[in-house]
Amino acid sequence: MTLPEGLIPGVWTLDMSHSEIGFTVRHAGISKVRGRFKEAAAEARVGESLADSSLHASVQTASFDSGDPNRDAHVKGPDFFDVERYPEMTFRATSIRGEGEDFVLTGDLTIRDVTRPVDLEVEYSGVAVDPFGATRAGFSAEAEISRKEFGLTWNAALEAGGLLVSDKVRINVEAAMAKQAQG
Repeated sequence: MTLPEGLIPGVWTLDMSHSEIGFTVRHAGISKVRGRFKEAAAEARVGESLADSSLHASVQTASFDSGDPNRDAHVKGPDFFDVERYPEMTFRATSIRGEGEDFVLTGDLTIRDVTRPVDLEVEYSGVAVDPFGATRAGFSAEAEISRKEFGLTWNAALEAGGLLVSDKVRINVEAAMAKQAQG
């Protein structure tokens, strides 16, 4: 499991100002609603190969934003994230498989103190040095989870049948990671 082209060993941290962590869920069975988190941190320790690498990420649940203040308050409340009791979600990689630009990052996702294994399908976008001399690597990642498996069970029945919020949640990550100086 060699490293993707351009990715070099060392410590890489999430540049949140150039990243987005969000999700999509079906609403009322007819439309998709998107939300994102404005505050997150991640550290990747890249080894000589992908198998020798690690990743730990945390997301501040109170930073959730869907563009609708009423919905945001509900999602931050006890029916969903319960940000007072569970201020963060975490992901810790347990294995990486694949080669080249596409690979699968398996890890433990914890939401509301419930931890479940999740496979993130990752696409590596490459490495670039910005005008300020920082080395950055780009990644896109997606996963699909059942929110019920994480204790997110609130719902409401629809008059015509079905439920207001789907169980299936699509997680989407666009990550810019910055190489940290050795020293």
